[in-house]
Amino acid sequence: MIIAIILIKYKPVYSVSISGKNLGYISNKETFEKDILDSVISSSDDKIVDSVDLKENPKYELKLADRLLQTNENQIINNIEDNLTITYKYYDIAVNNETCSSVNTLEEAEQLVNELKEDNTNNEELDLAILEKYTQNEEELNTQEVEIAKTAVQEKVNEKAEEIRIQEEIAKMPDVNGIKLAVKPVTGTISSRYGVSSNLRKSTHTGLDIATPTGTPIKVVADGTVTGASYNGAYGNLVKIDHGNGVETWYAHTSKMYVSVGQKVSAGDIIAAVGTTGNSTGPHLHFEIRINGKHINPQNYLYK
Repeated sequence: MIIAIILIKYKPVYSVSISGKNLGYISNKETFEKDILDSVISSSDDKIVDSVDLKENPKYELKLADRLLQTNENQIINNIEDNLTITYKYYDIAVNNETCSSVNTLEEAEQLVNELKEDNTNNEELDLAILEKYTQNEEELNTQEVEIAKTAVQEKVNEKAEEIRIQEEIAKMPDVNGIKLAVKPVTGTISSRYGVSSNLRKSTHTGLDIATPTGTPIKVVADGTVTGASYNGAYGNLVKIDHGNGVETWYAHTSKMYVSVGQKVSAGDIIAAVGTTGNSTGPHLHFEIRINGKHINPQNYLYK
């Protein structure tokens, strides 16, 4: 009889407190903790919430309260938001171990990678990978919609494919006395070959002439150090590059020189511009390769 009277007048509730501060009352502990997770998920837009943890666990105390007492679950949830540690899950898309975009779900990541593999069947050396990631810093999340992410990844695929193509081309290039020739200095028409005689010179031709318009950029064929960049008689404006191992390349008749003695250069750097200075009948590059000071036929290595 007494219990019945008590239950008519009172109801069981849980008092919730953190750090000794009472936050209010809830009717069901399990439902309340589920509501916390649901509230976080609903406020996280498209972000994937992996887990929600409380920095300090609330203390629950079962009490009998007046039946007219209103519980305040939503207000308590709002009050403990600063006490939550939220872990987000997302997926990076990496091309040859370099991350270039992120999406929210594994399904989106797999869709993106499968589409890219179908679109890039010829790029067998490209490694497309999905990396599962976690963060508690919402600012680190920079996930994108699938189509936007796909565009970003495809750009990186194209970039990596071009790098691979260049590396393959370099691998095919010859080496001189252990020095890899990575690029041709210019593209043009061979106008005078090594070793030929001419009334323009006292001896046979010591290099290779490649005719191309004035101003055409001249690239250094391999890494090295500039040992000369000045006017040199019949050579006109002459740039000399020391590549090590006794290998030196000369670039003559230039209209402009963009380097100075002592400067380090890398294969493919533009060091001068084609011209017709010195003993020249028209714009061209006179290109020489020398080993330990002796000129050799450049066509044994380039412009075959």
